[in-house]
Amino acid sequence: QVQLVESGGGLVEPGGSLRLSCTASGSIFSINAMGWYRQAPGKQRELVARITTGGSTNYADSLKGRFTISRDNAKNTGYLQMNTLKPEDTAVYYCNADVVVWSGRKGYWGQGTQVTVSS
Repeated sequence: QVQLVESGGGLVEPGGSLRLSCTASGSIFSINAMGWYRQAPGKQRELVARITTGGSTNYADSLKGRFTISRDNAKNTGYLQMNTLKPEDTAVYYCNADVVVWSGRKGYWGQGTQVTVSS
Protein backbone atom coordinates (compact mmCIF):
# COMPACT_ATOMS: atom_id res chain seq x y z
CA GLN A 1 0.00 0.00 0.00
CA VAL A 2 1.29 3.45 -0.94
CA GLN A 3 0.20 6.75 0.54
CA LEU A 4 0.89 10.28 -0.59
CA VAL A 5 0.52 12.94 2.06
CA GLU A 6 0.51 16.62 1.13
CA SER A 7 1.15 19.52 3.47
CA GLY A 8 1.85 23.23 3.35
CA GLY A 9 -1.43 24.63 2.10
CA GLY A 10 -3.27 27.46 3.77
CA LEU A 11 -4.45 31.03 3.48
CA VAL A 12 -2.07 33.58 2.02
CA GLU A 13 -2.43 37.16 0.82
CA PRO A 14 -1.97 38.06 -2.84
CA GLY A 15 1.72 38.34 -3.64
CA GLY A 16 2.66 35.88 -0.91
CA SER A 17 4.34 32.49 -1.11
CA LEU A 18 3.67 28.95 -0.04
CA ARG A 19 5.63 25.74 -0.26
CA LEU A 20 3.75 22.49 -0.64
CA SER A 21 5.25 19.13 0.21
CA CYS A 22 4.21 15.63 -0.80
CA THR A 23 5.72 12.57 0.85
CA ALA A 24 5.18 9.05 -0.40
CA SER A 25 5.31 6.13 1.99
CA GLY A 26 4.65 2.40 1.88
CA SER A 27 5.97 -0.50 -0.15
CA ILE A 28 7.81 1.57 -2.74
CA PHE A 29 10.53 0.28 -4.99
CA SER A 30 11.02 3.60 -6.75
CA ILE A 31 9.14 6.68 -7.90
CA ASN A 32 9.15 7.82 -11.48
CA ALA A 33 7.51 11.15 -12.25
CA MET A 34 5.90 13.23 -9.54
CA GLY A 35 3.47 15.99 -10.25
CA TRP A 36 1.17 18.63 -8.85
CA TYR A 37 -2.32 19.28 -10.09
CA ARG A 38 -4.96 21.69 -8.92
CA GLN A 39 -8.71 21.94 -9.04
CA ALA A 40 -10.60 25.15 -8.48
CA PRO A 41 -14.33 25.16 -7.65
CA GLY A 42 -16.39 24.42 -10.72
CA LYS A 43 -13.32 23.67 -12.86
CA GLN A 44 -11.54 20.58 -14.06
CA ARG A 45 -8.35 19.35 -12.44
CA GLU A 46 -5.37 20.76 -14.30
CA LEU A 47 -1.66 20.10 -14.40
CA VAL A 48 0.52 22.53 -12.49
CA ALA A 49 3.94 20.92 -12.89
CA ARG A 50 5.68 17.56 -13.19
CA ILE A 51 9.21 16.39 -12.50
CA THR A 52 11.00 13.20 -13.50
CA THR A 53 13.38 11.15 -11.40
CA GLY A 54 16.26 12.86 -13.14
CA GLY A 55 14.92 16.33 -12.48
CA SER A 56 13.42 17.25 -15.83
CA THR A 57 10.43 19.51 -15.36
CA ASN A 58 7.45 20.79 -17.23
CA TYR A 59 4.96 23.45 -16.17
CA ALA A 60 1.62 24.81 -17.16
CA ASP A 61 2.47 27.73 -19.42
CA SER A 62 0.56 30.23 -17.29
CA LEU A 63 2.57 29.33 -14.18
CA LYS A 64 6.11 29.40 -15.51
CA GLY A 65 8.29 31.76 -13.56
CA ARG A 66 6.11 31.80 -10.44
CA PHE A 67 6.00 28.11 -9.46
CA THR A 68 8.95 25.77 -9.05
CA ILE A 69 8.73 22.01 -8.67
CA SER A 70 11.51 19.99 -7.05
CA ARG A 71 12.02 16.66 -5.33
CA ASP A 72 14.23 14.83 -2.88
CA ASN A 73 14.48 11.26 -4.11
CA ALA A 74 16.11 10.05 -0.90
CA LYS A 75 13.07 11.23 1.06
CA ASN A 76 10.44 10.22 -1.53
CA THR A 77 9.24 13.81 -1.30
CA GLY A 78 8.22 16.35 -3.86
CA TYR A 79 7.83 20.09 -3.40
CA LEU A 80 6.02 22.94 -5.06
CA GLN A 81 7.29 26.44 -4.33
CA MET A 82 4.62 28.97 -5.21
CA ASN A 83 5.55 32.65 -5.37
CA THR A 84 3.68 35.83 -6.21
CA LEU A 85 0.41 34.06 -5.57
CA LYS A 86 -2.78 35.42 -7.11
CA PRO A 87 -6.42 34.93 -6.15
CA GLU A 88 -6.86 32.77 -9.24
CA ASP A 89 -4.36 30.30 -7.78
CA THR A 90 -6.95 29.40 -5.17
CA ALA A 91 -7.65 25.69 -5.51
CA VAL A 92 -7.16 22.29 -3.96
CA TYR A 93 -3.68 21.12 -4.90
CA TYR A 94 -3.11 17.40 -5.42
CA CYS A 95 0.11 15.44 -5.56
CA ASN A 96 0.47 12.61 -8.04
CA ALA A 97 3.22 10.04 -8.29
CA ASP A 98 4.04 7.23 -10.70
CA VAL A 99 5.24 4.57 -8.27
CA VAL A 100 6.92 1.23 -8.88
CA VAL A 101 5.54 -1.35 -6.45
CA TRP A 102 5.85 -5.12 -6.29
CA SER A 103 3.06 -5.63 -8.82
CA GLY A 104 4.28 -3.06 -11.30
CA ARG A 105 3.78 0.65 -11.91
CA LYS A 106 0.80 2.46 -10.46
CA GLY A 107 -0.33 6.05 -10.20
CA TYR A 108 -1.25 7.42 -6.81
CA TRP A 109 -2.92 10.61 -5.64
CA GLY A 110 -2.73 12.48 -2.40
CA GLN A 111 -5.80 13.70 -0.55
CA GLY A 112 -5.27 17.30 -1.59
CA THR A 113 -4.36 20.46 0.28
CA GLN A 114 -6.33 23.69 0.10
CA VAL A 115 -4.59 26.86 -1.05
CA THR A 116 -6.55 30.07 -0.66
CA VAL A 117 -5.18 33.38 -1.90
CA SER A 118 -7.17 36.25 -0.51
CA SER A 119 -6.76 39.56 1.28
